[in-house]
Amino acid sequence: MNDLILIGAGGLAREVAEAVAAADRYRIVGIVDDDAALHGTSVGGISVIGGLEQLYWDRSSHVVVCTGQGQTRRAIVAQLAEHDIGPSRFGTVVHPSVHVPRSCFLGVGSVLLAHVAITADARIGRHVVAMPNVTVTHDDVIGDYATLCAGVSLAGGVSVGEAAYLGTNASVRQNLRVGADSTLGMGSSLLNDLPDHQTWAGVPARLLGASPHLRAAATMEAVS
Repeated sequence: MNDLILIGAGGLAREVAEAVAAADRYRIVGIVDDDAALHGTSVGGISVIGGLEQLYWDRSSHVVVCTGQGQTRRAIVAQLAEHDIGPSRFGTVVHPSVHVPRSCFLGVGSVLLAHVAITADARIGRHVVAMPNVTVTHDDVIGDYATLCAGVSLAGGVSVGEAAYLGTNASVRQNLRVGADSTLGMGSSLLNDLPDHQTWAGVPARLLGASPHLRAAATMEAVS
């Protein structure tokens, strides 16, 4: 059984720890977090053993980044790469209730929590987090560092860009694109492509906080 260190002493770390315990694949030896006030404390019964520098000295343990925002995961992975901590060091956590079909791909460092459903020919990138009861259907492509919150449902042929964030119970119509570094609000239904770096919400989802004129322009851009 391989040793595993979790990065980030928040709620996601506790959820990942439960999935790790259920799968019985790794032995968690600690959590690292750059918040010095947390050092020496525990999260979910797991000791916070220091900051990221702990990983620069430990060259054997696997690591998983347990921060909820994809942009933060991306920044941490880039920082680790500067210290020669690369893909071979990252663990992948899959709750035992989750089946990854043979036709599907799952990247290193990703986390699939309880009851994620994956059907066929889906591609899930590196350092993706899929929270409980996410549905990923045929031919979906999930970019690196994307976050799919609990209950997200993707119809077939959906493309989710790098570091996109899909809120709880959001749904996306087939063959649409969710842009990189974009956000789809909780409970939203996406019926048009969502451009990069934008936040949309609602049923149907529209550009958040914009006037009706700007929302219409954003929609025209998305479908052009």
